[in-house]
Amino acid sequence: MKRRGHVETAVFQKAKKNQYYCGDSYFYTETENEYICALADGLGSGEFAKESSGIVVSVIRDNIDASVEQLIKKCNQELTGKRGAVVGILRINFRARQYTFASIGNIGILTIDEHGKKKRSIPNAGYLAGYHRPFKIMTDELGHERRFILFSDGVTDQDLSQRFLLNMDVQQVVQKYADYTEGVIRTDDTTLIAIGYQD
Repeated sequence: MKRRGHVETAVFQKAKKNQYYCGDSYFYTETENEYICALADGLGSGEFAKESSGIVVSVIRDNIDASVEQLIKKCNQELTGKRGAVVGILRINFRARQYTFASIGNIGILTIDEHGKKKRSIPNAGYLAGYHRPFKIMTDELGHERRFILFSDGVTDQDLSQRFLLNMDVQQVVQKYADYTEGVIRTDDTTLIAIGYQD
């Protein structure tokens, strides 16, 4: 019997000031044993920002079996001489019933447990550009159910306080966020990824 998917993902993305290129890139995939999602934001905006964030996502896509720590180091190496980028990587291990999140720069994550309790990570300063940068890795238990909101710096503190983010249905979270921010002139590229896990 085929295992039902553990994770559902929905994404909202808009470029800064309706520009053609969004400097944010993302990637997610689910295998038999785990789920991985990465969000990268190239420094600045436009084509070169998109190139840098795209490199980060390609490295992660091509090395999904590497640890979160190894992935960040590989991404850093690949960005030597490029514009630079910030990144957040979420890995959910179904067997260990744990999740791991690592970030460098201002990619944030909000976690919501099965009781609706929210916890937000404080992003590290810095960015990937070929130089060694310290980064923290957060690991915690999944419980029976957990939601994650992964976001770039276009998502504001006020956005993150909205009650609709607590919704169980990730598609509805993204739709409500789109409605809530309709008509807003974005001063940053904006990506919000809603992820729902159930065991």
